[in-house]
Amino acid sequence: MSKKVAVIICAAGASRRFVGSTSSNALAASEKRKKPFVDVDGRAVFLRSVEIFSGRDDVKQILLAISPEDEELVNIKWGPNLNFFNVKICLGGTERFDTVQKGLELIKDDIELIAVHDAVRCCVKSEWIDKVIAEAGKTGAAILACPVAATLKDVKENVITRTVDRAGLYEAQTPQVFETKLLKKAYANLENLDKSKISDDAQLVEAIGKKVSIIETDSSNIKITHRADLAIAEAILKSRPKPIPKGPIGPYIEAEW
Repeated sequence: MSKKVAVIICAAGASRRFVGSTSSNALAASEKRKKPFVDVDGRAVFLRSVEIFSGRDDVKQILLAISPEDEELVNIKWGPNLNFFNVKICLGGTERFDTVQKGLELIKDDIELIAVHDAVRCCVKSEWIDKVIAEAGKTGAAILACPVAATLKDVKENVITRTVDRAGLYEAQTPQVFETKLLKKAYANLENLDKSKISDDAQLVEAIGKKVSIIETDSSNIKITHRADLAIAEAILKSRPKPIPKGPIGPYIEAEW
């Protein structure tokens, strides 16, 4: 029997690099939206991430973590869809770990595994999600990760000091999946860490001595960061076969999803 999974979809970031990547004078109001709320191939980025998880039988709870300043936009434009799919809005914090911590407070008592996912990783494959959830079910902690392909340079004051050996280096991706008790324990230890150096949830779990497994992916599990990434994500999605929805069809499905 599969374990009960809750998903925290993180969409509370400021999107400074994305919004600032094009002159504001050149953008229409709708184009000034933060990256989770812009369209990729006709659907909002964050909705694509929600949709990936909403049709899964093992997912019993979905929390969409957004900034308080985006609550009105999300409720007005996408509220009917989110309500139909039982997606609960969670108001996030200033930092990523603040946001996840707020989400943890809303996790149902019977949830066994928690998946934390970037709303802007809308190209993740269902087969990767299957594997990372299964691995976390066995080991307690697992993430998606892609082997580093680029040549990496250590630079100080605009001068290369060394070339970094990329052997064994992986880029962490999401979802990252953990046993509920383990992730809550890791967050309870947050106050003992240098928060300025925290970049993902696996790092918090590692800090309490738990080994984290990886499921190898590839670079198509892109994290939309800059406006130019939208075209890349759209090309990736168009290159794949159209998924067949497993779950119910919500209101305004054609217009919104």
